[in-house]
Amino acid sequence: MNHAEAKVADTAARLKKLYTAAVYDIMDEMGLPNQCLDLSIKPLERAMRIAGPAFTIACAADARVDWEYDNDEVKRFTFFRRMYLGCVVVVSSGGENRAGHWGELMSMSSKARGAAGVIIDGGIRDGNILMGMEDWPVFSRYLSPIESKGRTRIRAIEEPIAVAGALTSQVRINPGDWLFGDMDGVVVIPAKSVDEVLRKAEAIGGIEDQAREEIRNGGDVTAVFEKYGRL
Repeated sequence: MNHAEAKVADTAARLKKLYTAAVYDIMDEMGLPNQCLDLSIKPLERAMRIAGPAFTIACAADARVDWEYDNDEVKRFTFFRRMYLGCVVVVSSGGENRAGHWGELMSMSSKARGAAGVIIDGGIRDGNILMGMEDWPVFSRYLSPIESKGRTRIRAIEEPIAVAGALTSQVRINPGDWLFGDMDGVVVIPAKSVDEVLRKAEAIGGIEDQAREEIRNGGDVTAVFEKYGRL
């Protein structure tokens, strides 16, 4: 593991000790309120947690089949070679909302390249198999048995994508921006801000732990709030 990979692993591990609500609060206070993805994007299992830099994939409705398509990187699946250790695959469906945009073999191929999980603004297939994959968190809008071929197609890889937001029509995700998700939802942390957000969220987490302990031990809620400024 080189220095960059170690940095990704450390940041992901630290994020996973937190929760999305705390991270969102920090970004909200920093003037970044629109970083939460649409709330219908949920983990396949409630205990799943995901954190890592974005490897972006944009899809679009497309009725063409393989021989009609001219993107060799997609036709031959060589784009998997561009994935890297710790990345989170993020897929924008381009509004197509019936097909499964990702499934078992795509997940296995991503994981083999070091990816840490997948977030899809759309659907997945092979849900039962995906739930059995060890250390492979999956976040999506819905499950579907419908094949994507002849209905939707990857149109861009590792370019900025737009994913539906909770408080805004879309959230821009650049390659390398950080994704953090748990049972509450998924937030996008701009790459340039991840260290600051993480540091502040960890500090707030420590304060909330102290407040929680005092309340658990019978402390007055108002007094605890006045002491720590958070509840």
